[in-house]
Amino acid sequence: MTLRPILIHPDPRLKKECAPVPAITDDIRILAEDMLETMYDAPGVGLAAPQVGVMSRVIVMDCVKDPEAPPRPMVLVNPEITWASEALNVYEEGCLSIPEQYAEVERPAQVRVRWLGLDGEVHEETFDGLWATCVQHEIDHLNGKLFIDYLKPLKRQMITRKMEKLKRERARA
Repeated sequence: MTLRPILIHPDPRLKKECAPVPAITDDIRILAEDMLETMYDAPGVGLAAPQVGVMSRVIVMDCVKDPEAPPRPMVLVNPEITWASEALNVYEEGCLSIPEQYAEVERPAQVRVRWLGLDGEVHEETFDGLWATCVQHEIDHLNGKLFIDYLKPLKRQMITRKMEKLKRERARA
């Protein structure tokens, strides 16, 4: 397993739509393993392939917060939302590509998602709570959308300027 560098906003790859994965291959399995390792190391609860520079429709997530509970790493290939509740939920979101910046985002409280698993089978599950927020946030990444795109322009510009400064500081280090 390899920790992969996480792209920091603004990066043009984070704004591009990703291509569907045609088949589950060893490369996809290795990508998924690396992404889970990278997500846990960051630490985060979700990560999308474009965040590590791979323009494929793959996300990983594990929203188990209880240290006593076993982890539940999930890999979703070509995920699609098939149903969303009318009820909404507001959650303070962050993003590994936008470090240390958080903002409240309103999304459907529950979503049903269909995806291809690493076993090559189609899976479907209804998510709620943090899981619902996370899966929607990660699927947004696959469509070139960031959580700051839900914010008012001024707040979005402020965060983008902070990220540009962070990238300059990291480049000098």
